[in-house]
Amino acid sequence: MGHDGREYGAAMSTAERVLIVYGVTVLVFGLVLGVPLARIRSTSPGAPRHLVNAHLSALMQSPIALGLAGALAFSSATSSWATAGAWVFVAGLALETLGGTLNWLRGTGDQFAERSAGFFANAISGPVAIVGGSILAVVVLTSV
Repeated sequence: MGHDGREYGAAMSTAERVLIVYGVTVLVFGLVLGVPLARIRSTSPGAPRHLVNAHLSALMQSPIALGLAGALAFSSATSSWATAGAWVFVAGLALETLGGTLNWLRGTGDQFAERSAGFFANAISGPVAIVGGSILAVVVLTSV
């Protein structure tokens, strides 16, 4: 039995599942973005800034999402607040990755000056992720 009272291998909460699925998916996406990045770098001393940002952002988001899933697993949180927080947090993270990817695919220079589609995805990603992350933080910290 785990320290949270659940049997090992017991069913995960929906919030844990959301965070784990996103964490693994964004990890794979970040690795896939490494392919065009490596190809470009094999023939050029530089790489598109937005490709590098999307690649690194995806790779950083994976352990964050997986870590929060672990925090939920070690807490006694099973509420609908945890599920809502996970979905909102994942939406914010996904918007960040989408923004960088769109900027790269569309050849955006300065996303702020151009007000690109990626700019708008990035602009709302932070507030959305902060709301979701805050909900998860409160849920975890009040249930450990």
